[in-house]
Amino acid sequence: MNLRTIKLLVITTIAIIGFQSCEEENGNETKISYNNSTESHKAGQDCMTCHKSGGSGEGWFTVAGTVYDESKEQVKPNVTVKLYSGANGTGDLVTTIEVDGKGNFYTTEKINFDNGLYTLVESDTDIQYMISSITTGNCSSCHGNSFDSIWVQN
Repeated sequence: MNLRTIKLLVITTIAIIGFQSCEEENGNETKISYNNSTESHKAGQDCMTCHKSGGSGEGWFTVAGTVYDESKEQVKPNVTVKLYSGANGTGDLVTTIEVDGKGNFYTTEKINFDNGLYTLVESDTDIQYMISSITTGNCSSCHGNSFDSIWVQN
């Protein structure tokens, strides 16, 4: 190989790597649920089936799920999900995610689950604490399968 061919290969490789990095970074558009929004869909389904790197959904969710009322049959819109570093709402508040008008909550913000986080769901009149810590934000990987749906009283 001559020097010109080597330079061309190096430039091409750098351009490809740079393009892939930009594509990966730009592919994760910011999506965060908020009270009264009706942009979400498929309540009760696994959001992260589509909303992940390489998936067909817009944004790569780090936390997502659906909240129900105490009947566990009707979605509970416009409540709040909070993640804490300690059990029962103790320690540091890591993030607050508003549940939208369809009962879904989601965020693409980066969240560190390394030490485990504790979840609570809060309505105007009730707080439900999750007793064990979580190490993933894919709530439907357990809720609705091995465990009851996420719920809070009216």
